Formats: sequence, structure tokens, C-alpha cells
Amino acid sequence: MLTNQHISQQFEKQLQDIRSQLLAMGGLVERQVSNAMQALLTGDTDLARDVISGDDEVNKCDLAADESCISIIALRQPSAGDLRLVTVISKIITDLERVGDESVRIAKMALNLSEKDRPNKNYRELRRLGMHVETMLRDSLDAFARQDADLALKVAREDNSVDEEYESLLRQLMTYMMEDPRKISRAIDMMWSARALERIGDHSRNIAEHTIYLVKGKDVRHLSIDKMEQVIKQK
Repeated sequence: MLTNQHISQQFEKQLQDIRSQLLAMGGLVERQVSNAMQALLTGDTDLARDVISGDDEVNKCDLAADESCISIIALRQPSAGDLRLVTVISKIITDLERVGDESVRIAKMALNLSEKDRPNKNYRELRRLGMHVETMLRDSLDAFARQDADLALKVAREDNSVDEEYESLLRQLMTYMMEDPRKISRAIDMMWSARALERIGDHSRNIAEHTIYLVKGKDVRHLSIDKMEQVIKQK
């Protein structure tokens, strides 16, 4: 009996460890997004290069956490509930790694844009979109940490607003390019930055959907927001 209890305690510790690994990786990726946006908006080339070099650490976190998940599945043969947790963590890790990649893309655009004249509005539209996406990412990780399905639903709902902001920004940039061909190069870099932010919003929604699956046991990917809400309200 004592041996079984010891094994159980070891298993619980492993589960807590991979959960902590995920949240640590989430904090790192949040900083990457924030720093990339700061570099973009201020023209801070040193900060942009820090983000690019910091991607190695994100990748190391990805590999370590993924290895932990595989080890638990292979050696512990977890029950259905624990298997769901490990599977969700593995999927969220993948989304976080891709958010890290998008941060690098923004940092590279920051380097490009630092060599160009800054617009009078100082990238105001990108700033607004970036703040919205950063909030989504933070809330998605908070929802996982607290296993809060309602907050996860809020994140999923915000993705529609981010998509609208992104499309509006693209229309503005197209107008700028038509009005003044000299702005084309800068506008294209801004488009790529906006696209990266929109993708971060998508990954944040993915994290939220994985959290709903963890809490409710129902895969809500590809469901409308209204149907997601129905799943969450079910006892």
C-alpha cells in the first residue's frame, strides 16, 4: 500500500511539474510578445534582437515540456482525466511555441521599420491591435491556470473582435499605399506585423478552447461562440 501511495505521489508531482513548465513557458512567451511590440512601436533595435535571440529559450522550453508529456503517457499510462490534462498541456505548448515564432516575426519587422520614416500616427492602429492580443494571451493562460471556462469563453469571443480590427487595419494600409506609393514598403511591413498579431489571437483562442475541453470534457473546436457557451453552462 505504501509503495502504491508513493507512486501516486510521484505521479502527482510529475503532473504539477509539467503544469508549472507550461506556465513558465507562457510567461516567457508573454514577455516575447510584449517586447516585440515595444520594439516595433519605439524602433528599439536592441530589444528586437533580444526577442529574436530569445526564441532559442522558447524552443528549449517547448522540447522539455513535450518530452515530459511523452514520458508521462509512456510510463504512467494515466487515467482518462489525467490523460486529458497531459494532452491539453501538450497542445497548449505547441500553441505557445507558435506564438513565440510570431513574436520573432514582429521583431524582424521592427528591424525593417526602424530604417524607415515613422508615420505621424506612430503605428497607433498596430498599438491598439497589439494591446488587444496581449490581453487575449494573458487571459487565455489565466483561464488555464485557474481552469476557468468562463474566462476561456471570453477569450474565444474576443478573437472575433481581433479579426475585425485586423481587417480594418488592412483596409487602412491599402488606402495608404494607393494614396502614396512611397508608403508601400512600410505598409507591407506593417501588414506582416498585423498578420502576426492576428495569428497570436488565433493561438490564444486555441489555448482557451483547450481549457474548455479540460474543464468540461467537450471538444469545442470549430463550434460557434453560442454553442461553446451552451457547453459551458451544462452541468
